[in-house]
Amino acid sequence: MPTPTPGGDAADFWDAGHMGCGELILKLRKHLRSMPGQVLQLVARDAGAAADIPAYCRMTRNELLRHEPETHTFWIRSRLDW
Repeated sequence: MPTPTPGGDAADFWDAGHMGCGELILKLRKHLRSMPGQVLQLVARDAGAAADIPAYCRMTRNELLRHEPETHTFWIRSRLDW
């Protein structure tokens, strides 16, 4: 399995590991809020993350740019109007 590495077009990188989605979403909100308009590269290995993170982005108007299931990596553009 490929190992996710920081870089590319992301302004920040966060490896949330196996953090459960409840705690993950709370911390993700705080993280995205601190970087309006910028891209976060997030690694989230929790089993529910593949469904929860896209749903969170839709509900909060943050833009899910890309998801790589094989590395559990998401690229999210934080909305501008926090």
